[in-house]
Amino acid sequence: MTGVDWRTKGFWQPDGARTREEFAVARHDLFDGAFTWPVMVARRAALQHNIDTLAAFCARHGLAFAPHGKATMAPSLFAAQLRAGAWGISAATANQVLAMRRLGVPRVLLANELLDRAPLRWLAEEVGPDFEFLCYVDSVDGVDAVASAAAGRGTLRVLVELGHGNGRTGCRTVSELAAVARAAVAAPGVELAGVAGYEGGLSTVEDAGAYLASVRSATLELAAEGLLGADVTVTAGGSRYFDLVPVHLGGAWLPGRALRTVLRSGAYVSHDDGIYRGWTPFRRIPEEGSLDPALELWAQVISTPEEGLAIVGLGKREAPYDEGLPVPRSVRRRDGTVEAARGIEVRRLNDHHTYLGLGAGVRLRPGDLVCFGISHPCTAFDKWRVIPVIEDDYAVTDLIDTYF
Repeated sequence: MTGVDWRTKGFWQPDGARTREEFAVARHDLFDGAFTWPVMVARRAALQHNIDTLAAFCARHGLAFAPHGKATMAPSLFAAQLRAGAWGISAATANQVLAMRRLGVPRVLLANELLDRAPLRWLAEEVGPDFEFLCYVDSVDGVDAVASAAAGRGTLRVLVELGHGNGRTGCRTVSELAAVARAAVAAPGVELAGVAGYEGGLSTVEDAGAYLASVRSATLELAAEGLLGADVTVTAGGSRYFDLVPVHLGGAWLPGRALRTVLRSGAYVSHDDGIYRGWTPFRRIPEEGSLDPALELWAQVISTPEEGLAIVGLGKREAPYDEGLPVPRSVRRRDGTVEAARGIEVRRLNDHHTYLGLGAGVRLRPGDLVCFGISHPCTAFDKWRVIPVIEDDYAVTDLIDTYF
């Protein structure tokens, strides 16, 4: 059942269960007793703004868009992204591909290598008129695994991946890439669809641009050798440098072939108040748009044991902390008044406790609520099975289910 009951973190449902529709139509106020603390919520207006903004960016620059689903694993958000014009949804693991298939996503780009033969065999039988699938290869061993699984079952389409030094997967040289491409072209049951890359792990705009230029150059070399077909897919783009993808990979730069350039940014859908607030390319290109942080974590002050310290009932089980600590945004006093969280900083987190440092003159009392923004959405959604969607007045009008 899709809905909430006593098992659903953040909801207070001690008796019975309620479906998603029943809960949404009740239009609970976040503070009316239907929830317990901590709870993570998503602002509807911010989610829709972000989805619309990246859809418009891709349309302006002639990019196909396959937002990375690993950030949310939320079918309602996949559906919203597809309605906004997304070409497909990207995945990182075989289990994510399976979930997306069962959730009705019509085209999945596995932005990773897949050598596990059981999922590959299933995928070879699953692809067809209503389901398209692509994955990466960066070795002859990877090509062999795909070919072996596809034998007698169907054809699997692959993208050869070009990496970079000290990066993660991907061939490190164009000559290695060409060797893998030749193996893919020669292998029965394998179709070489194009070239993939990922620039998000690089530390500067200049390095990311140079790398994307190398992806373009490598694609041209594979085409010149006759390894690419009439329709070619080239894909790149995380959430840090997506503005560089149309600069280096956009347009019709592959003579004699129909080129599709696919952007894969995923964290944009909720954005954040931490690393992506600083990293978003819209800081470099403000004329192209902006993103709004959509996620809020609400937690209660449970102790003020000494001067300058407050303990909040929020911890590593509820909040991302791998790329920055939660960011205090506002305080809701016990009488319902709200004020900015000035002079409050997060010092550290335990499993279920956050240590807040309080500046001179700042007072919190047990029972006050603190609203936090998050840093790194990709490790926020996975901590919550159900996320309330709120309007600007904190009325809950929908629920986001996640499938991690």
